[in-house]
Amino acid sequence: MAQILAFAGSNSSKSINYELVKYTASLIKDHEVQLLNMVNFPFPMFSEDYERENGYSNSLVELKEDLMKADGVIISVNEHNSGPSAYFKNLTDWLSRVERKFLEDTPVFLMATSNGKRGGISALEITKNVLPRFGAEVVASFSLPSFGETFGKEEGIVSADLAKAHREALNQFLGKL
Repeated sequence: MAQILAFAGSNSSKSINYELVKYTASLIKDHEVQLLNMVNFPFPMFSEDYERENGYSNSLVELKEDLMKADGVIISVNEHNSGPSAYFKNLTDWLSRVERKFLEDTPVFLMATSNGKRGGISALEITKNVLPRFGAEVVASFSLPSFGETFGKEEGIVSADLAKAHREALNQFLGKL
């Protein structure tokens, strides 16, 4: 049984990316999934001055340790102005200072969603290119467009074609564990 860590790259209390991650985690039956809500992980904006004066918070070190012991990671990134959110960029900045290769040899299922028709694809593509710098192997990706129309709280992904694509990407990821 593999250990999977799942979270959204958003610290919003109403994060639709967290809803997508939570739904995805609910589909995994044969592995243990640790689902994190990043609302509970506030980090100050990274600066070398802050790092020098304050070091690393316990929650940052614990998150890094959880990432490094995970057999696989599921992340859904949100998009702000055609890129990953400042929160997610800040998170990776902090994590990379504690351990540059915090995702060393870790299979990653990378997702994104938005209420727009592009489904956060710009943030997804940027993140897909950045995570390998931290050691990740992005083995599958999925974008869910028009979240408000294609996702229901009770039923999950309501479009049959999108649900199939999501399941195939998830299975591709699980096959690497």
